[in-house]
Order: sequence, then C-alpha cells, then structure tokens
Amino acid sequence: MPPGPPAGADAPAGPGTAALLREALLAADFTADGLLELLGAPAYAALARGETVPALRASRGEGPLDALVRLFLLQQPVPRARLAAVLPVAACEAAGWLTAVGGDELAASVDVRPYGGPEGEDWFIVSDLGCAVGGAGGAAGADGAPAEEGVVLGVGGASTTLAGITVRTPVGAALDLGTGSGIQALHATRHATRVTATDLNPRALHITRLTLALSGAPAAEVLEGSLFEPVGDRTFDLIVSNPPFVISPGARLAYRDGGMSGDALCRALVQQAGERLNPGGYAQFLANWQHVDGEDWTERLRSWVPRGCDAWIVQREVQDVTQYAELWLRDAGDHRADPAAYAARYDAWLDEFAALDTRAVGFGWITLRRTGAPRTSITVEEWPHPVEQPLGDAVRAHFARQDYLRDHDDAALLADRFRLAAEVVQEQVGLPGAEDPEHVVLRQNRGMRRAARVDTVGAGFAGVCDGSMTAGRILDAIAQLLGEDPVVLRSNTPAQIRSLVEQGFLEPVTG
Repeated sequence: MPPGPPAGADAPAGPGTAALLREALLAADFTADGLLELLGAPAYAALARGETVPALRASRGEGPLDALVRLFLLQQPVPRARLAAVLPVAACEAAGWLTAVGGDELAASVDVRPYGGPEGEDWFIVSDLGCAVGGAGGAAGADGAPAEEGVVLGVGGASTTLAGITVRTPVGAALDLGTGSGIQALHATRHATRVTATDLNPRALHITRLTLALSGAPAAEVLEGSLFEPVGDRTFDLIVSNPPFVISPGARLAYRDGGMSGDALCRALVQQAGERLNPGGYAQFLANWQHVDGEDWTERLRSWVPRGCDAWIVQREVQDVTQYAELWLRDAGDHRADPAAYAARYDAWLDEFAALDTRAVGFGWITLRRTGAPRTSITVEEWPHPVEQPLGDAVRAHFARQDYLRDHDDAALLADRFRLAAEVVQEQVGLPGAEDPEHVVLRQNRGMRRAARVDTVGAGFAGVCDGSMTAGRILDAIAQLLGEDPVVLRSNTPAQIRSLVEQGFLEPVTG
C-alpha cells in the first residue's frame, strides 16, 4: 500500500471547505462517541497512547466510519471510490485536505481527530500526521530521523490538563499564547467574546484556523511572534499557555524547547503576564522548573510571581535529570536514530544540567490572578496525587477563599458560620480495639481530593458545621463537652479553622 504524505506536508489551503467537511464527518458519526462505539474502549484507549494496531483491527469493516478512521486517524490511503460515498472528495482534494497517492487512492494531508467539548460539542483537532498524541516521535521518518522542527502536535495529556484547570467564567478577551493546534483557543471561544491566538510557528497559526473552522467555532485573531510580543501592551481577562517548557540544550524543536537557558522561558512568561492581566483576570500555564543544588524550589517559584498577583503553584511531578533527558529524547524519536547520535544528545543534555547545577526538574501548574488587595497570597505546594478534572471551578474557589481569609481576622472568623464541603468523609486511624483513634483524617472526594489530619476539636467542629451556628458558638459547645476553658479554645482553634477553609474542607456561609 503506498504511503501517505509525510508529517509537515502542506496543510489544507484554508478553512473554506471546512463546513462541507464537518457536515460529512458528523453524518458518518466521526465523533468521539462514534469512535468509542466502533473501536471499543481498549482500542480507543490504545489510540490515545499512540498505539494503532488495535484500531487497525477494529476498523476492518466497509462502513463509512471505518474508512474515515483509516484515513484521518491511522493515516492509511483509502480508495477514492470508497471515500466519494462519504466525503465531498473533489472539494477536499482541491482545498488540500486530501492528496492523491499511487493508483486511485487518497490520503489525508493532516490528522483530524474528534474531540468532545465540555458540553458535548463535536469538535475536531487538526494536527500534523503522526503528531496527534504522544509527542512528535510518531512523525519521525522511516529512517528513524527525529521529527521536523515545524511540526504541529495535536491532543495530548498536557493540552487536556491545561484545558481542565482553566477557569471558565465569561470574559471579554482571552489570549492563547503558543496556540499549537488551537486546543486552548477552541475552548476559549465558548466563554470569551474575543479570542487571540499567538505562536512563533506560522504553520501552527494556520492549523489553528483549520481547527476552529472544522469545529464550527468562531474565528480567532491569530498573530505570529514570541511570548507577548505579538499583542504589545494589550491586556486580557484570561491568558492560557502550554508553552515550549522543556529544559534542553538548545532550541532544536520549536514546539517544545524554550530556547532559553534552563527554565528562563517559563519564568519570563510568568513574570510578564501580570502587567497584561485586567483586574481580576487569570493567567494559567503549564511549566517546568529546575531543582537547583542549594536552593529551595518553592522559593525559586515564589520569585517568579509578579507584583499585584495572587498565585497558586502546584508541582505535580519531579524527575531526576536522567529520567527527564530520556523522556524528551524519546518524544523526538531520537531513540530510533543512530545509537551514537542518541548517546551524544543524551550526554549533551546531562552536560547542560551539570552546568546549571540542576539535579531534578519539576512539572506542574501555575495560576496567577490579578488582585487589588494590599497583601497578595502565594501558595506553592507539591501534590502528586490524583485529582478530579475539570478543576477550573476548584481553581476559582481557591482564590475566592484567599479573598475571604484576607478579609477576616480571627474574631471575624469566629463570628461567621461554615458548612462542611460536599463529599468530605472522616477516617479514624488507630490500633484495633483502641478506645480512641490515634488521629482523624478528613478526606475530599472531589476537586483536589485533599486529606487533612485534625485533632479532636477540629473533627468535632467540622462534623457539626451545617451553617446554622457561628464558629464561636460551636467552640463554646465543644469546650463544655470536653470540660475545657472556652476562652482558651477560642484562642487556639482559629488557625485550624483557617487551614480547613483554605484547603476547601469548610465553606463560609454567605448572607
């Protein structure tokens, strides 16, 4: 069977035929739900990992959806006559969505992947062939050469993570910085009046236009350039970025390598974002950062936060420098290249880390919020445990709690009423048969799924918080029950209440 066009080949000329193609794809049930039904859960999950054999086996049928799976997802040439019954072939070929290969077969010029929107929308993400999942390693040539610099990736774990943590309140202006295939811009069109997408790679901007058009979404403003240069001094209500955060020797691959020393690109992005946010606006990024010998990594990140911004920084994973180098060498397909070249690149990576005194690299989320408060709140924490996506509402609630705690001293805290958050459970840990537990843990089953150890007073307080009594009255009742001095209890407990509010276990009752 003749091969299809290579990754990085000419993309379709423009979004002009996108409406016709979208109509045909939907008619054939080429959607996220349709793929799951055709392929089955195991093959569908394997496809998300970049493994195509199960999907090839599951799409052996002669139906329209089988043909589209082979054409767009598996990059297999399909007979023209078979596609003519499914797609507007002449229009797609003229516009460059399809390319003639060999005899009388057609191949896709780009990967088109169904993507279910948050409200059940049928969206499609366009990317270069072989780059839809698992990095650009799949775009490497038959000789094992690494992927081209200008390739545009599709849906991956990083992009869906960022989409999930983004605050989705209605806004006037949103910026997707480093848009790639346009996934974040596509999400932003649902709740932003005006969306701007930027990228250093002009091919990425073209593919973003195709993604938006094929998804039936409003068009976005697309601008070429690095960091905030394309938008000048303009300000936004929401800034999102899945930037080229990889810490590497040089800027070999534009889609992932920052091209600055160490984590300087991520630092510059965070530091420059503050002055481009409107009051109350959010900036949300994925980032990598160095763990440097003799330096507290949390203090390193605190120093990035711009003035006038609250920040919530969550480290999700840490890799030592060898694991990190191997991950990104595989991502580019270098492990399939000449062994000597692979070893040389690996060695260069370790030289770079040695020169930077870096022992490990952290990965996580950074959220800024522009605030007018005289004192800003900066939370830097490590949380490698499972969370419940989407987290956008949880992120917004985190900053609302910071506002509340900033505005309430201990006396105001005791005068307020609280309610235990939904789906919080209590666990008691101790030896079997013991009269009292060694300690009590409150655990969330939603959002960040945190766990907090509390003492007897904290457990009793949380257990009766239903919004009906003030915190002070609850503590007085607990003091009477335990035979303790209520004045002492009122003095000692606010710090524990404040911590439970900050972590989202307790919610202030408004009004």
